[in-house]
Amino acid sequence: MSHSFSLISTLAIGFAIAWALGFLMERIKVPALVGYLLAGIIISPATPGFVGDVNIASELSEIGVMLLMFGVGLHFSMTDLIRVKNIAVPGAILQMGLATCLGAVLAHFWGWPWGQSIVFGMCLSCASTVVLLKGLESRGILESGDGQIAVGWLVVEDIMTVLILVLLPPLASLLGSPLQNTEASLPLWQIVGITLAQVFGFIILMLVVGKRLLPWLLRQVAKTGSRELFTLSVLVFAIGIAYGAAQIFHVSFALGAFFSGMVMRESRYSHRAAMESLPLRDAFSVIFFVGVGMMFDPNVLYEQPLHVLAVLAIIILGKGLVAFGLVLLFRYTLHTALTVAAALSQIGEFSFILAALGLQLKILPQEGMSLVLAGAIISIALNPFAFATVGPARDFIKKRWGFARRMDARIDPMALMPDSVGSDILHGHVVLVGYGEKGKIILEELLQRHLSVVVVDDHHSVIEELRERNVNSIYGDATDPAVLIQAHIHEAAILVLAIENEILCRKIVETAKILRPTIETVMPAENEEDAKALKADGVAQAFVPDELLAQAIVQFTMSRFGKESEDQKIREEEAEERKAVERGAL
Repeated sequence: MSHSFSLISTLAIGFAIAWALGFLMERIKVPALVGYLLAGIIISPATPGFVGDVNIASELSEIGVMLLMFGVGLHFSMTDLIRVKNIAVPGAILQMGLATCLGAVLAHFWGWPWGQSIVFGMCLSCASTVVLLKGLESRGILESGDGQIAVGWLVVEDIMTVLILVLLPPLASLLGSPLQNTEASLPLWQIVGITLAQVFGFIILMLVVGKRLLPWLLRQVAKTGSRELFTLSVLVFAIGIAYGAAQIFHVSFALGAFFSGMVMRESRYSHRAAMESLPLRDAFSVIFFVGVGMMFDPNVLYEQPLHVLAVLAIIILGKGLVAFGLVLLFRYTLHTALTVAAALSQIGEFSFILAALGLQLKILPQEGMSLVLAGAIISIALNPFAFATVGPARDFIKKRWGFARRMDARIDPMALMPDSVGSDILHGHVVLVGYGEKGKIILEELLQRHLSVVVVDDHHSVIEELRERNVNSIYGDATDPAVLIQAHIHEAAILVLAIENEILCRKIVETAKILRPTIETVMPAENEEDAKALKADGVAQAFVPDELLAQAIVQFTMSRFGKESEDQKIREEEAEERKAVERGAL
Protein backbone atom coordinates (compact mmCIF):
# COMPACT_ATOMS: atom_id res chain seq x y z
CA MET A 1 0.00 0.00 0.00
CA SER A 2 1.22 3.48 -0.75
CA HIS A 3 2.90 5.29 2.14
CA SER A 4 0.49 8.22 1.70
CA PHE A 5 -2.28 6.00 3.02
CA SER A 6 -0.44 4.89 6.17
CA LEU A 7 -2.78 6.93 8.39
CA ILE A 8 -5.92 5.42 6.85
CA SER A 9 -4.55 1.88 6.83
CA THR A 10 -3.33 2.12 10.44
CA LEU A 11 -6.69 3.42 11.62
CA ALA A 12 -8.82 1.06 9.52
CA ILE A 13 -6.96 -2.14 10.33
CA GLY A 14 -6.10 -1.12 13.89
CA PHE A 15 -9.72 -0.21 14.71
CA ALA A 16 -11.04 -3.41 13.06
CA ILE A 17 -8.73 -5.72 15.01
CA ALA A 18 -9.27 -3.75 18.23
CA TRP A 19 -13.05 -4.00 17.77
CA ALA A 20 -12.94 -7.75 17.17
CA LEU A 21 -10.61 -8.50 20.07
CA GLY A 22 -12.35 -6.02 22.37
CA PHE A 23 -15.68 -7.71 21.66
CA LEU A 24 -14.13 -11.13 22.30
CA MET A 25 -12.60 -9.98 25.59
CA GLU A 26 -15.92 -8.60 26.82
CA ARG A 27 -17.66 -11.88 25.91
CA ILE A 28 -15.25 -13.84 28.08
CA LYS A 29 -15.56 -11.28 30.91
CA VAL A 30 -12.13 -9.72 30.34
CA PRO A 31 -11.78 -5.90 30.01
CA ALA A 32 -11.89 -4.69 26.41
CA LEU A 33 -8.66 -2.73 26.77
CA VAL A 34 -6.78 -6.05 26.87
CA GLY A 35 -8.07 -6.66 23.36
CA TYR A 36 -6.93 -3.19 22.27
CA LEU A 37 -3.41 -3.89 23.56
CA LEU A 38 -3.35 -7.24 21.72
CA ALA A 39 -4.49 -5.47 18.54
CA GLY A 40 -1.51 -3.15 18.81
CA ILE A 41 0.88 -6.09 19.21
CA ILE A 42 -0.64 -7.81 16.14
CA ILE A 43 0.03 -4.79 13.88
CA SER A 44 3.40 -3.96 15.47
CA PRO A 45 6.76 -4.37 13.67
CA ALA A 46 7.59 -7.28 16.02
CA THR A 47 4.88 -9.55 14.57
CA PRO A 48 4.35 -10.82 11.00
CA GLY A 49 1.68 -9.46 8.67
CA PHE A 50 0.43 -5.90 8.39
CA VAL A 51 2.60 -3.30 10.16
CA GLY A 52 0.97 -0.05 11.27
CA ASP A 53 2.67 3.32 11.38
CA VAL A 54 4.02 3.61 14.93
CA ASN A 55 4.72 7.35 14.65
CA ILE A 56 1.16 8.12 13.54
CA ALA A 57 -0.30 5.93 16.27
CA SER A 58 1.86 7.69 18.85
CA GLU A 59 0.69 11.15 17.81
CA LEU A 60 -2.95 10.09 17.72
CA SER A 61 -2.51 8.62 21.19
CA GLU A 62 -1.35 12.03 22.43
CA ILE A 63 -4.61 13.52 21.14
CA GLY A 64 -6.49 10.87 23.09
CA VAL A 65 -4.65 11.81 26.26
CA MET A 66 -5.45 15.50 25.68
CA LEU A 67 -9.17 14.87 25.16
CA LEU A 68 -9.37 12.54 28.13
CA MET A 69 -7.62 14.99 30.45
CA PHE A 70 -9.84 17.79 29.13
CA GLY A 71 -12.88 15.72 30.10
CA VAL A 72 -11.45 15.10 33.56
CA GLY A 73 -10.85 18.81 33.98
CA LEU A 74 -14.52 19.45 33.19
CA HIS A 75 -15.45 17.36 36.24
CA PHE A 76 -12.60 18.27 38.57
CA SER A 77 -12.48 21.75 40.06
CA MET A 78 -9.56 23.37 41.87
CA THR A 79 -11.68 23.12 45.01
CA ASP A 80 -11.64 19.33 44.63
CA LEU A 81 -7.87 19.38 44.19
CA ILE A 82 -7.40 21.55 47.27
CA ARG A 83 -9.61 19.22 49.30
CA VAL A 84 -7.28 16.27 48.72
CA LYS A 85 -4.01 18.21 48.75
CA ASN A 86 -3.09 17.00 52.24
CA ILE A 87 -2.84 13.41 51.00
CA ALA A 88 -2.28 13.83 47.24
CA VAL A 89 0.81 16.07 47.42
CA PRO A 90 2.90 14.22 50.03
CA GLY A 91 1.54 10.85 48.91
CA ALA A 92 2.48 11.32 45.25
CA ILE A 93 5.93 12.70 46.04
CA LEU A 94 6.76 9.94 48.54
CA GLN A 95 5.43 7.19 46.29
CA MET A 96 7.41 8.42 43.27
CA GLY A 97 10.55 8.69 45.39
CA LEU A 98 10.22 5.21 46.88
CA ALA A 99 9.30 3.61 43.52
CA THR A 100 12.33 5.30 41.90
CA CYS A 101 14.57 3.92 44.64
CA LEU A 102 13.19 0.39 44.19
CA GLY A 103 13.68 0.51 40.41
CA ALA A 104 17.17 2.00 40.71
CA VAL A 105 18.32 -0.63 43.23
CA LEU A 106 16.93 -3.41 41.02
CA ALA A 107 18.66 -2.10 37.86
CA HIS A 108 21.95 -1.58 39.72
CA PHE A 109 21.70 -5.17 40.97
CA TRP A 110 21.58 -6.20 37.30
CA GLY A 111 24.89 -4.38 36.80
CA TRP A 112 23.66 -1.09 35.31
CA PRO A 113 25.44 2.18 36.21
CA TRP A 114 23.69 4.30 38.84
CA GLY A 115 22.75 6.98 36.29
CA GLN A 116 20.91 4.50 34.08
CA SER A 117 19.40 2.84 37.15
CA ILE A 118 17.93 6.12 38.45
CA VAL A 119 16.35 6.95 35.09
CA PHE A 120 14.91 3.42 34.90
CA GLY A 121 13.47 3.81 38.41
CA MET A 122 11.83 7.10 37.46
CA CYS A 123 10.19 5.39 34.48
CA LEU A 124 8.52 2.93 36.87
CA SER A 125 7.28 5.63 39.27
CA CYS A 126 4.55 7.41 37.30
CA ALA A 127 1.12 5.89 36.64
CA SER A 128 -0.91 6.16 33.43
CA THR A 129 -3.53 8.89 33.30
CA VAL A 130 -5.60 7.06 30.70
CA VAL A 131 -5.66 3.74 32.54
CA LEU A 132 -6.47 5.30 35.91
CA LEU A 133 -9.36 7.33 34.54
CA LYS A 134 -10.74 4.39 32.56
CA GLY A 135 -10.62 2.24 35.68
CA LEU A 136 -12.39 4.83 37.83
CA GLU A 137 -14.99 5.66 35.17
CA SER A 138 -15.86 2.02 34.48
CA ARG A 139 -16.71 1.56 38.16
CA GLY A 140 -18.58 4.85 38.53
CA ILE A 141 -16.21 6.16 41.23
CA LEU A 142 -14.44 8.93 39.33
CA GLU A 143 -16.31 11.64 41.24
CA SER A 144 -16.32 9.81 44.57
CA GLY A 145 -13.98 10.70 47.43
CA ASP A 146 -11.69 7.78 46.56
CA GLY A 147 -11.70 8.79 42.89
CA GLN A 148 -10.86 12.41 43.67
CA ILE A 149 -7.91 11.33 45.83
CA ALA A 150 -6.59 9.08 43.05
CA VAL A 151 -6.99 11.78 40.37
CA GLY A 152 -5.46 14.47 42.60
CA TRP A 153 -2.57 12.12 43.35
CA LEU A 154 -2.04 11.58 39.62
CA VAL A 155 -2.16 15.32 38.85
CA VAL A 156 0.67 15.84 41.35
CA GLU A 157 2.56 12.95 39.72
CA ASP A 158 2.11 14.61 36.32
CA ILE A 159 3.49 17.89 37.63
CA MET A 160 6.48 16.10 39.16
CA THR A 161 7.09 14.20 35.91
CA VAL A 162 7.02 17.47 33.96
CA LEU A 163 9.77 18.77 36.23
CA ILE A 164 11.78 15.59 35.63
CA LEU A 165 11.38 15.85 31.86
CA VAL A 166 12.65 19.44 31.88
CA LEU A 167 15.49 18.80 34.33
CA LEU A 168 16.72 15.55 32.74
CA PRO A 169 18.54 17.03 29.66
CA PRO A 170 20.69 19.53 31.58
CA LEU A 171 21.47 16.88 34.21
CA ALA A 172 22.20 14.14 31.65
CA SER A 173 25.98 14.51 31.93
CA LEU A 174 25.79 13.95 35.69
CA LEU A 175 23.88 10.72 35.01
CA GLY A 176 26.56 9.41 32.65
CA SER A 177 25.44 10.67 29.24
CA PRO A 178 28.29 10.88 26.67
CA LEU A 179 26.45 13.70 24.85
CA GLN A 180 27.48 17.32 25.28
CA ASN A 181 24.67 19.58 26.50
CA THR A 182 25.04 23.33 26.65
CA GLU A 183 22.21 23.61 29.17
CA ALA A 184 24.31 21.74 31.68
CA SER A 185 26.42 24.91 32.13
CA LEU A 186 23.49 26.58 33.94
CA PRO A 187 23.45 26.32 37.74
CA LEU A 188 21.02 23.70 39.08
CA TRP A 189 19.06 26.24 41.13
CA GLN A 190 18.54 28.34 37.98
CA ILE A 191 17.29 25.32 35.99
CA VAL A 192 14.85 24.39 38.75
CA GLY A 193 13.71 28.01 39.14
CA ILE A 194 13.01 28.41 35.42
CA THR A 195 11.09 25.14 35.33
CA LEU A 196 8.92 26.02 38.32
CA ALA A 197 8.27 29.50 36.92
CA GLN A 198 7.08 28.02 33.61
CA VAL A 199 4.73 25.49 35.23
CA PHE A 200 3.21 27.87 37.76
CA GLY A 201 3.11 30.67 35.19
CA PHE A 202 0.86 28.54 32.99
CA ILE A 203 -1.35 27.53 35.94
CA ILE A 204 -1.78 31.13 37.08
CA LEU A 205 -2.54 32.29 33.53
CA MET A 206 -5.26 29.65 33.18
CA LEU A 207 -6.82 30.36 36.57
CA VAL A 208 -6.76 34.15 36.18
CA VAL A 209 -7.28 34.79 32.45
CA GLY A 210 -8.54 31.47 31.11
CA LYS A 211 -11.18 31.12 33.83
CA ARG A 212 -12.89 34.26 32.51
CA LEU A 213 -12.05 34.11 28.81
CA LEU A 214 -12.81 30.49 27.87
CA PRO A 215 -16.36 30.29 29.33
CA TRP A 216 -17.17 33.63 27.69
CA LEU A 217 -15.93 32.41 24.29
CA LEU A 218 -17.90 29.17 24.59
CA ARG A 219 -21.04 31.13 25.44
CA GLN A 220 -20.63 33.30 22.34
CA VAL A 221 -20.22 30.21 20.14
CA ALA A 222 -23.27 28.54 21.72
CA LYS A 223 -25.37 31.60 20.82
CA THR A 224 -24.76 30.94 17.11
CA GLY A 225 -26.73 27.68 17.39
CA SER A 226 -24.17 25.77 15.31
CA ARG A 227 -23.43 22.34 16.75
CA GLU A 228 -20.40 21.81 14.49
CA LEU A 229 -18.88 25.11 15.59
CA PHE A 230 -19.50 24.24 19.24
CA THR A 231 -17.75 20.87 18.85
CA LEU A 232 -14.90 22.56 17.01
CA SER A 233 -14.57 25.05 19.86
CA VAL A 234 -14.23 22.22 22.35
CA LEU A 235 -11.47 20.64 20.24
CA VAL A 236 -9.67 23.97 19.86
CA PHE A 237 -9.74 24.58 23.61
CA ALA A 238 -8.68 21.03 24.47
CA ILE A 239 -5.97 20.45 21.88
CA GLY A 240 -4.94 24.03 21.10
CA ILE A 241 -4.34 25.07 24.69
CA ALA A 242 -2.51 21.80 25.42
CA TYR A 243 -0.24 22.38 22.43
CA GLY A 244 0.32 26.03 23.33
CA ALA A 245 1.13 25.10 26.92
CA ALA A 246 3.73 22.60 25.73
CA GLN A 247 5.33 25.01 23.26
CA ILE A 248 5.32 28.17 25.39
CA PHE A 249 5.49 26.94 28.98
CA HIS A 250 7.06 23.51 28.32
CA VAL A 251 4.44 21.66 30.36
CA SER A 252 2.97 18.35 29.24
CA PHE A 253 0.04 18.07 26.81
CA ALA A 254 -1.91 16.21 29.48
CA LEU A 255 -1.44 18.94 32.09
CA GLY A 256 -2.36 21.69 29.61
CA ALA A 257 -5.56 19.93 28.55
CA PHE A 258 -6.47 19.21 32.18
CA PHE A 259 -6.34 22.87 33.21
CA SER A 260 -8.16 23.86 30.02
CA GLY A 261 -11.08 21.62 31.00
CA MET A 262 -10.92 22.74 34.62
CA VAL A 263 -11.43 26.41 33.79
CA MET A 264 -14.09 25.46 31.22
CA ARG A 265 -16.02 23.95 34.11
CA GLU A 266 -17.08 27.49 35.03
CA SER A 267 -19.21 27.68 31.87
CA ARG A 268 -22.91 26.78 31.95
CA TYR A 269 -22.19 24.73 28.82
CA SER A 270 -19.57 22.52 30.47
CA HIS A 271 -21.86 19.46 30.42
CA ARG A 272 -22.59 19.93 26.74
CA ALA A 273 -18.85 20.26 26.09
CA ALA A 274 -18.27 16.99 27.93
CA MET A 275 -20.95 15.21 25.89
CA GLU A 276 -19.69 16.60 22.56
CA SER A 277 -16.12 15.44 23.23
CA LEU A 278 -17.10 12.00 24.61
CA PRO A 279 -17.16 10.06 21.28
CA LEU A 280 -13.79 11.47 20.29
CA ARG A 281 -12.33 10.68 23.72
CA ASP A 282 -13.48 7.07 23.45
CA ALA A 283 -12.11 6.63 19.93
CA PHE A 284 -8.71 8.15 20.69
CA SER A 285 -8.36 6.23 23.95
CA VAL A 286 -8.64 3.04 21.86
CA ILE A 287 -5.86 4.37 19.64
CA PHE A 288 -3.78 5.01 22.77
CA PHE A 289 -3.93 1.37 23.83
CA VAL A 290 -3.30 0.17 20.27
CA GLY A 291 -0.29 2.51 20.07
CA VAL A 292 1.13 1.12 23.31
CA GLY A 293 0.79 -2.40 21.95
CA MET A 294 2.61 -1.43 18.75
CA MET A 295 5.71 -0.37 20.71
CA PHE A 296 6.02 -3.72 22.49
CA ASP A 297 8.62 -6.35 21.54
CA PRO A 298 7.30 -9.75 22.70
CA ASN A 299 10.83 -11.24 22.54
CA VAL A 300 11.64 -9.69 25.92
CA LEU A 301 9.13 -12.02 27.59
CA TYR A 302 11.12 -15.19 26.89
CA GLU A 303 14.60 -13.63 26.67
CA GLN A 304 14.42 -11.95 30.11
CA PRO A 305 11.40 -13.38 31.96
CA LEU A 306 12.88 -12.86 35.45
CA HIS A 307 13.65 -9.21 34.67
CA VAL A 308 10.05 -8.69 33.51
CA LEU A 309 8.67 -10.33 36.66
CA ALA A 310 10.88 -8.15 38.85
CA VAL A 311 9.68 -5.01 37.06
CA LEU A 312 6.05 -6.10 37.47
CA ALA A 313 6.65 -6.73 41.16
CA ILE A 314 7.80 -3.12 41.61
CA ILE A 315 4.94 -1.67 39.54
CA ILE A 316 2.09 -3.70 41.00
CA LEU A 317 3.25 -4.80 44.45
CA GLY A 318 5.86 -2.17 45.27
CA LYS A 319 3.91 0.91 44.16
CA GLY A 320 0.63 -0.58 45.35
CA LEU A 321 1.93 -1.33 48.85
CA VAL A 322 3.57 2.08 49.14
CA ALA A 323 0.31 3.83 48.15
CA PHE A 324 -1.67 1.53 50.46
CA GLY A 325 0.56 2.31 53.42
CA LEU A 326 0.63 6.06 52.80
CA VAL A 327 -3.17 6.32 52.56
CA LEU A 328 -3.57 4.39 55.82
CA LEU A 329 -0.92 6.61 57.38
CA PHE A 330 -3.12 9.61 56.60
CA ARG A 331 -5.96 7.85 58.50
CA TYR A 332 -8.19 7.11 55.53
CA THR A 333 -10.31 3.96 55.35
CA LEU A 334 -9.06 0.53 54.33
CA HIS A 335 -11.30 0.64 51.22
CA THR A 336 -9.83 4.00 50.17
CA ALA A 337 -6.29 2.69 50.64
CA LEU A 338 -6.99 -0.39 48.50
CA THR A 339 -8.75 1.64 45.79
CA VAL A 340 -5.90 4.14 45.47
CA ALA A 341 -3.34 1.32 45.50
CA ALA A 342 -5.18 -0.50 42.69
CA ALA A 343 -5.54 2.69 40.66
CA LEU A 344 -1.83 3.51 40.81
CA SER A 345 -0.36 0.02 40.36
CA GLN A 346 0.42 0.51 36.67
CA ILE A 347 2.56 2.70 34.41
CA GLY A 348 1.83 4.29 31.06
CA GLU A 349 2.33 7.24 28.76
CA PHE A 350 4.70 9.31 30.92
CA SER A 351 6.87 6.23 31.45
CA PHE A 352 7.20 5.87 27.66
CA ILE A 353 8.10 9.56 27.29
CA LEU A 354 10.72 9.36 30.05
CA ALA A 355 12.18 6.16 28.60
CA ALA A 356 12.32 7.65 25.09
CA LEU A 357 14.11 10.74 26.44
CA GLY A 358 16.53 8.50 28.32
CA LEU A 359 17.32 6.63 25.11
CA GLN A 360 17.81 9.89 23.24
CA LEU A 361 20.22 11.17 25.91
CA LYS A 362 21.95 7.77 26.04
CA ILE A 363 21.29 7.38 29.77
CA LEU A 364 18.96 4.40 29.34
CA PRO A 365 19.81 1.23 27.38
CA GLN A 366 17.44 -0.27 24.80
CA GLU A 367 16.90 -3.12 27.25
CA GLY A 368 15.43 -0.58 29.68
CA MET A 369 12.92 0.64 27.10
CA SER A 370 11.80 -2.95 26.36
CA LEU A 371 11.34 -3.70 30.07
CA VAL A 372 9.38 -0.48 30.63
CA LEU A 373 7.05 -1.34 27.75
CA ALA A 374 6.63 -4.93 28.98
CA GLY A 375 5.85 -3.72 32.49
CA ALA A 376 3.43 -1.10 31.17
CA ILE A 377 1.45 -3.44 28.91
CA ILE A 378 1.16 -6.25 31.44
CA SER A 379 0.32 -3.90 34.34
CA ILE A 380 -2.29 -2.11 32.20
CA ALA A 381 -3.83 -5.46 31.25
CA LEU A 382 -3.88 -6.58 34.91
CA ASN A 383 -5.12 -3.27 36.34
CA PRO A 384 -8.86 -4.02 35.92
CA PHE A 385 -8.31 -7.22 37.86
CA ALA A 386 -6.53 -5.23 40.57
CA PHE A 387 -9.69 -3.12 40.93
CA ALA A 388 -11.79 -6.29 41.07
CA THR A 389 -9.77 -7.57 44.04
CA VAL A 390 -10.41 -4.49 46.20
CA GLY A 391 -13.48 -5.99 47.89
CA PRO A 392 -12.07 -9.51 48.48
CA ALA A 393 -8.74 -8.05 49.59
CA ARG A 394 -10.50 -5.83 52.11
CA ASP A 395 -12.35 -8.81 53.59
CA PHE A 396 -9.19 -10.94 53.64
CA ILE A 397 -7.11 -8.24 55.34
CA LYS A 398 -9.79 -7.63 57.96
CA LYS A 399 -9.96 -11.35 58.65
CA ARG A 400 -6.21 -11.84 59.01
CA TRP A 401 -5.01 -8.48 60.38
CA GLY A 402 -6.16 -7.32 63.79
CA PHE A 403 -5.10 -3.73 63.16
CA ALA A 404 -7.37 -3.57 60.09
CA ARG A 405 -10.31 -4.83 62.14
CA ARG A 406 -9.67 -2.26 64.85
CA MET A 407 -9.34 0.46 62.24
CA ASP A 408 -12.65 -0.49 60.64
CA ALA A 409 -14.27 -0.79 64.05
CA ARG A 410 -13.06 2.68 64.98
CA ILE A 411 -15.88 5.02 64.06
CA ASP A 412 -14.94 8.39 62.65
CA PRO A 413 -16.63 11.12 64.71
CA MET A 414 -17.45 12.90 61.46
CA ALA A 415 -19.50 9.86 60.39
CA LEU A 416 -21.80 10.20 63.42
CA MET A 417 -24.45 12.75 64.17
CA PRO A 418 -23.36 14.73 67.27
CA ASP A 419 -25.37 14.04 70.44
CA SER A 420 -25.95 17.76 70.83
CA VAL A 421 -28.28 17.84 67.81
CA GLY A 422 -31.88 17.83 69.06
CA SER A 423 -34.50 15.37 67.85
CA ASP A 424 -36.76 18.24 66.74
CA ILE A 425 -34.13 19.27 64.19
CA LEU A 426 -33.84 15.71 62.84
CA HIS A 427 -37.51 15.34 61.99
CA GLY A 428 -39.07 16.54 58.74
CA HIS A 429 -35.70 17.88 57.59
CA VAL A 430 -33.87 17.99 54.25
CA VAL A 431 -31.02 15.58 53.53
CA LEU A 432 -28.63 17.26 51.07
CA VAL A 433 -26.12 14.93 49.41
CA GLY A 434 -23.09 16.66 47.90
CA TYR A 435 -21.43 19.93 48.85
CA GLY A 436 -19.95 21.02 45.55
CA GLU A 437 -20.64 24.32 43.81
CA LYS A 438 -24.39 23.67 43.45
CA GLY A 439 -24.61 22.10 46.90
CA LYS A 440 -23.18 25.23 48.53
CA ILE A 441 -25.81 27.43 46.89
CA ILE A 442 -28.63 25.07 47.82
CA LEU A 443 -27.50 24.84 51.45
CA GLU A 444 -27.20 28.60 51.87
CA GLU A 445 -30.62 29.18 50.33
CA LEU A 446 -32.27 26.57 52.57
CA LEU A 447 -30.57 27.86 55.71
CA GLN A 448 -31.66 31.42 54.91
CA ARG A 449 -35.21 30.09 54.75
CA HIS A 450 -34.84 28.63 58.27
CA LEU A 451 -35.08 25.03 57.09
CA SER A 452 -33.39 22.16 58.93
CA VAL A 453 -30.75 20.51 56.72
CA VAL A 454 -28.33 17.60 57.11
CA VAL A 455 -25.47 17.55 54.58
CA VAL A 456 -23.88 14.25 53.49
CA ASP A 457 -20.51 14.37 51.70
CA ASP A 458 -17.60 11.96 51.21
CA HIS A 459 -14.88 14.58 51.68
CA HIS A 460 -13.61 14.65 55.26
CA SER A 461 -12.39 18.25 55.03
CA VAL A 462 -15.84 19.40 53.85
CA ILE A 463 -17.56 17.93 56.90
CA GLU A 464 -14.94 19.46 59.20
CA GLU A 465 -15.64 22.86 57.63
CA LEU A 466 -19.42 22.44 57.98
CA ARG A 467 -19.14 21.29 61.59
CA GLU A 468 -17.12 24.42 62.39
CA ARG A 469 -20.06 26.44 61.04
CA ASN A 470 -22.46 24.40 63.20
CA VAL A 471 -24.12 22.90 60.13
CA ASN A 472 -25.48 19.39 60.70
CA SER A 473 -23.40 17.12 58.47
CA ILE A 474 -22.30 13.51 58.05
CA TYR A 475 -19.13 12.15 56.45
CA GLY A 476 -19.46 9.08 54.23
CA ASP A 477 -20.72 7.50 51.01
CA ALA A 478 -24.45 8.17 50.63
CA THR A 479 -24.95 4.80 48.92
CA ASP A 480 -24.15 3.19 52.28
CA PRO A 481 -27.34 2.70 54.33
CA ALA A 482 -25.44 3.33 57.58
CA VAL A 483 -24.52 6.84 56.38
CA LEU A 484 -28.11 7.72 55.49
CA ILE A 485 -29.30 6.30 58.81
CA GLN A 486 -26.93 8.69 60.59
CA ALA A 487 -28.48 11.48 58.53
CA HIS A 488 -31.88 10.32 59.91
CA ILE A 489 -33.22 9.65 56.43
CA HIS A 490 -36.05 7.63 58.00
CA GLU A 491 -37.44 10.86 59.45
CA ALA A 492 -36.52 13.23 56.61
CA ALA A 493 -39.10 14.94 54.43
CA ILE A 494 -37.07 15.28 51.23
CA LEU A 495 -33.77 14.11 49.73
CA VAL A 496 -31.87 16.63 47.59
CA LEU A 497 -29.02 15.32 45.43
CA ALA A 498 -26.53 18.00 44.38
CA ILE A 499 -24.29 15.62 42.39
CA GLU A 500 -24.49 15.38 38.60
CA ASN A 501 -23.91 11.64 38.22
CA GLU A 502 -27.12 9.80 37.34
CA ILE A 503 -25.82 6.31 38.12
CA LEU A 504 -24.63 7.37 41.56
CA CYS A 505 -27.85 9.31 42.18
CA ARG A 506 -29.98 6.29 41.32
CA LYS A 507 -28.01 4.14 43.77
CA ILE A 508 -28.49 6.72 46.54
CA VAL A 509 -32.21 7.04 45.83
CA GLU A 510 -32.58 3.25 45.82
CA THR A 511 -30.91 3.04 49.24
CA ALA A 512 -32.92 5.97 50.62
CA LYS A 513 -36.26 4.51 49.54
CA ILE A 514 -35.48 1.22 51.24
CA LEU A 515 -35.07 3.15 54.49
CA ARG A 516 -37.97 5.55 53.82
CA PRO A 517 -40.23 4.47 50.94
CA THR A 518 -42.28 7.70 50.94
CA ILE A 519 -39.39 10.14 50.77
CA GLU A 520 -39.48 12.62 47.90
CA THR A 521 -36.30 13.17 45.91
CA VAL A 522 -34.85 16.01 43.82
CA MET A 523 -31.81 15.59 41.58
CA PRO A 524 -30.12 17.01 38.45
CA ALA A 525 -30.47 15.43 34.99
CA GLU A 526 -28.26 15.63 31.90
CA ASN A 527 -31.11 16.79 29.64
CA GLU A 528 -34.88 17.12 29.40
CA GLU A 529 -35.34 13.53 28.19
CA ASP A 530 -33.44 12.15 31.19
CA ALA A 531 -35.44 14.40 33.52
CA LYS A 532 -38.73 13.06 32.14
CA ALA A 533 -37.45 9.47 32.35
CA LEU A 534 -36.41 9.88 35.98
CA LYS A 535 -39.80 11.31 36.86
CA ALA A 536 -41.66 8.60 34.91
CA ASP A 537 -39.63 5.88 36.64
CA GLY A 538 -40.58 7.33 39.99
CA VAL A 539 -36.94 7.95 40.85
CA ALA A 540 -36.95 11.70 41.43
CA GLN A 541 -38.11 15.12 40.36
CA ALA A 542 -35.22 16.10 38.09
CA PHE A 543 -33.95 19.45 36.82
CA VAL A 544 -31.64 20.05 33.87
CA PRO A 545 -28.35 21.65 35.01
CA ASP A 546 -27.93 25.29 34.18
CA GLU A 547 -26.98 28.44 36.03
CA LEU A 548 -30.40 28.46 37.80
CA LEU A 549 -30.35 24.79 38.82
CA ALA A 550 -29.69 25.43 42.52
CA GLN A 551 -32.44 28.02 42.77
CA ALA A 552 -34.91 25.72 40.97
CA ILE A 553 -34.19 22.88 43.39
CA VAL A 554 -34.57 25.22 46.37
CA GLN A 555 -37.90 26.56 45.12
CA PHE A 556 -39.22 23.04 44.53
CA THR A 557 -38.07 21.95 47.99
CA MET A 558 -39.66 24.96 49.68
CA SER A 559 -42.92 24.40 47.83
CA ARG A 560 -43.07 20.82 49.12
CA PHE A 561 -42.63 22.13 52.67
CA GLY A 562 -45.29 24.77 52.08
CA LYS A 563 -42.79 27.35 53.20
CA GLU A 564 -42.84 29.72 50.27
CA SER A 565 -45.62 31.87 51.69
CA GLU A 566 -44.23 31.59 55.22
CA ASP A 567 -40.78 32.56 54.01
CA GLN A 568 -42.20 35.52 52.15
CA LYS A 569 -44.13 36.55 55.27
CA ILE A 570 -40.94 36.43 57.38
CA ARG A 571 -39.09 38.58 54.88
CA GLU A 572 -41.94 41.11 54.84
CA GLU A 573 -42.00 41.24 58.64
CA GLU A 574 -38.25 41.79 58.76
CA ALA A 575 -38.56 44.57 56.19
CA GLU A 576 -41.31 46.25 58.27
CA GLU A 577 -39.16 46.02 61.39
CA ARG A 578 -36.24 47.66 59.60
CA LYS A 579 -38.50 50.47 58.39
CA ALA A 580 -39.85 50.97 61.91
CA VAL A 581 -36.33 51.19 63.30
CA GLU A 582 -35.37 53.69 60.62
CA ARG A 583 -38.46 55.84 61.39
CA GLY A 584 -37.63 55.74 65.09
CA ALA A 585 -34.08 56.80 64.40
CA LEU A 586 -35.33 59.77 62.42
